[in-house]
Amino acid sequence: MTAGDLEALVRLTTPGYVGETPPEVAFGMTDTPVGRLALAVTARGLVACSYEDEHVVFARVTRALGNFIGPDPRRLDPVRRELDAYFSGRLRTFTVPVDLRLAPPFARTVLQMTMAIPFGGLTTYPEIAERMGRPQALRAIGNALTADPVCVIVPCHRVIEAPGRLGGYAGGPAAKELLLRLEGAV
Repeated sequence: MTAGDLEALVRLTTPGYVGETPPEVAFGMTDTPVGRLALAVTARGLVACSYEDEHVVFARVTRALGNFIGPDPRRLDPVRRELDAYFSGRLRTFTVPVDLRLAPPFARTVLQMTMAIPFGGLTTYPEIAERMGRPQALRAIGNALTADPVCVIVPCHRVIEAPGRLGGYAGGPAAKELLLRLEGAV
């Protein structure tokens, strides 16, 4: 999706849109070594960093937040700079604020736990389940991680099925392995 395509989509889906008005939610795309990511930033922070198709992410953000959404590269630049630094090995901890409003409460708890896993660290689904006091919730934890709306930045890739078994990942197994190798975790 080009900036012009995004502008046209915004004009069609946002009542009263005026091109000069800065959007409440900045939306755009970025290319990374693990694939193309759809980004959305609110006043609270990064609400989406997703492998999903940009139209799907745009629609989800629009439904969930109901705000004026559009291109605003200057608000996306800090996220892009941190992603570039991370992939080039210069950044170990993201500092961009994260807005987890797109995650339901249970998933938000799981994702907040993953944010505590340090660069290069790993944990397993059962370990998270135990820490949550929900040892039988493995499938729910897996679903929460798969639906992570802020992939890479919220490091769901650091949660593996079990030692020696990486488990699933929204960006696919190759992306998960690349991220873990980049961090020296595998």
